[in-house]
Amino acid sequence: MRAALVGYSSSEEEEEEGGGGSRGSRRLPVPESVLAMFEEERDEKRDDSALHGGRVRCFPHERGSWATHVYLPYQAQEEFLELLELLVSHARTYVPSVTAMEEFHVSLSQSVVLRYHWINPFMQSLKERLASFHRFFCVADQVKVYTNQNKTRTFVGLEVSTGHFQLLEMVSEVDKVMEEYDLPVFYKDPSFHISMAWCVGDLRGSLEGQCLQELQDIVDTFEDSARILRVQWEQIRCKSGNKFFCFPLR
Repeated sequence: MRAALVGYSSSEEEEEEGGGGSRGSRRLPVPESVLAMFEEERDEKRDDSALHGGRVRCFPHERGSWATHVYLPYQAQEEFLELLELLVSHARTYVPSVTAMEEFHVSLSQSVVLRYHWINPFMQSLKERLASFHRFFCVADQVKVYTNQNKTRTFVGLEVSTGHFQLLEMVSEVDKVMEEYDLPVFYKDPSFHISMAWCVGDLRGSLEGQCLQELQDIVDTFEDSARILRVQWEQIRCKSGNKFFCFPLR
């Protein structure tokens, strides 16, 4: 990758000691247009797991590195949130710390790290790779328990039972973009799912077995579950740091 073209320091920096007041020894101020490129990075605060329910980063924060994730967003409707409330309430009888998710999606990539100057070309590559995909439906109706790679969080999700092939095709194209930047590709034989709830730690032993069966019974008997768990995907998104990029499906 190309080396950074700009190095900058504070415009308020004092003259070098012993400069004798010489104007030639002072550094020129950095243009505002250049400083603006780094505003998001300067504003970022050091991560504190206590502020995020005990969640821990999968990789350390590094200035100039942006956590990036490609996914299909799901806009929850009222009936879906009613089902979510039932599932979380029941899961808490086994694990009291279970917390409902606030946003919902199906992942098409792992969380990877992009350098700031990679973001725009990375998004352009995604746009080109995903341009030919059409809208399609998935059915996500199988309750399953997951953990993240580091086993620091456990999730209760709804696994996709219909639409798996289309998702694999999308992942294949996203993987090609990842390979261009020497980034990790998606998991082999992925279990596509919508995460519904989470808790800190590896608590699969408490949430699988009897609890899992009871959660599946709730989904199977929920009124109109066949309708609300049939999801039409209309766009792909990519979140990089605090920036969002949208790729509409045809």
